[in-house]
Amino acid sequence: MSAPSILYTQHIEDLLQRHRLLMQDNGLEYLVIPSGVPIGIYLDDMNYPFKSSFLFRSYLPLTEVADSYLVIGLSGKPILIYYQPVDFWHSPASNPSGFWPEHFDIQVITQFEQALDYFPENTDRVALLGEPTRLTAKLDKAIHNPEKLLNAIAWQRAYKSGYEIESMQQANQQAAFAHHTAEQAFRQGKSELQIHLAYLEASGRLEHQMPYGNIVALNHHASILHYTECEAKAPSEIKSFLIDAGVTVNGYHSDITRTYSYQQDEFADLIQAMDEMQLACIASIKAGQKYLDLHINAHLQIGEIIKQFDFVDMSTEALLESGISATFFPHGLGHLIGLQVHDVGGQFADISGAVNPPPDTHPFLRSTRNMEVDMAFTIEPGLYFIDSLLKAQRNGEHHQAFNWSKIEAFMPYGGIRIEDDIVIQENAVLNMTRDAFAKL
Repeated sequence: MSAPSILYTQHIEDLLQRHRLLMQDNGLEYLVIPSGVPIGIYLDDMNYPFKSSFLFRSYLPLTEVADSYLVIGLSGKPILIYYQPVDFWHSPASNPSGFWPEHFDIQVITQFEQALDYFPENTDRVALLGEPTRLTAKLDKAIHNPEKLLNAIAWQRAYKSGYEIESMQQANQQAAFAHHTAEQAFRQGKSELQIHLAYLEASGRLEHQMPYGNIVALNHHASILHYTECEAKAPSEIKSFLIDAGVTVNGYHSDITRTYSYQQDEFADLIQAMDEMQLACIASIKAGQKYLDLHINAHLQIGEIIKQFDFVDMSTEALLESGISATFFPHGLGHLIGLQVHDVGGQFADISGAVNPPPDTHPFLRSTRNMEVDMAFTIEPGLYFIDSLLKAQRNGEHHQAFNWSKIEAFMPYGGIRIEDDIVIQENAVLNMTRDAFAKL
């Protein structure tokens, strides 16, 4: 038995055990989990790009299989109702193969309605998890997305199995290679679109197969946190490059950001300072600590860099308390990652789904969980020169503390973000991203 097969077997056994205990706690006999249905474009004969439900993918490494269903009972193999139409317009789903089919009772159907033959009896002890379909409407007594059950599943998903970690490590390795290719294209003076296409080719994926829309930003575009336009023409003067892009393996994602300066200038020194700060932040992590505490400490460390490079003349504590550090670092330090780029449950206080929101001073922090063993997070500090945020400070209480000429000189570079994917271990932190780059 291969290593992926061993890891997957343990993953499925543990997942079934946990979910069946939750089913019993909620008085359920069956779960029905649709993979999802393609969504058609209004008044058109084309669909939007399709990705299967993350609930479906928690069991199966099938990211683009539509109109299929999982039926999970309290015992026995789960039933996979696998839609494989006879179709000469499109490529049908391939035959089930690999390390996963032996764990399922696979029922291949060629017509939508055939799925009904394998649905459980229509009782009130069935839960539908995911988007309803015209077929699940036949289960009119089923409970749709019971909140207590979904919250418990989301809470548990933060803890990753060996199979999940291995899948994310592969996703990091493949993304690191594509990042390296993108950097080479940047060094050759390519445009954003050309760099983006180079990344896709190196990753071996089509655009719709990316975990999220690639952020490929040259110069001041790096100050737009979710910049996805990709200009076709290279700028006349290239100063900087920020790329935020990942890869998906077995339904699990990587999420990596790197920033580069075209010249060995002071912006390159700023990148180096941020890189060292990010690594120090990761090195400081201890199992059990609050993610919020790590985020606030990151603000203090970024405050030190703001002072070091003479952007604002204030103490680090004053930069944090006044909100000025958030002018340069407006987003959260990171988030849970796995089947979703931003895994759900990041702001839960406990398995019930009780809300644990971030403080009002840090509204965009996606995770307030404790950082416990086997959890996977991103760590992505940033330092940006965002015109709209800086404008608010020009007439603010502390405007005289800003070195505006220095800031204006850096605004054409846009900003910096450095992002790694990590897993918390008992006495260490597994940095999947740095390990992947080290192997290039």
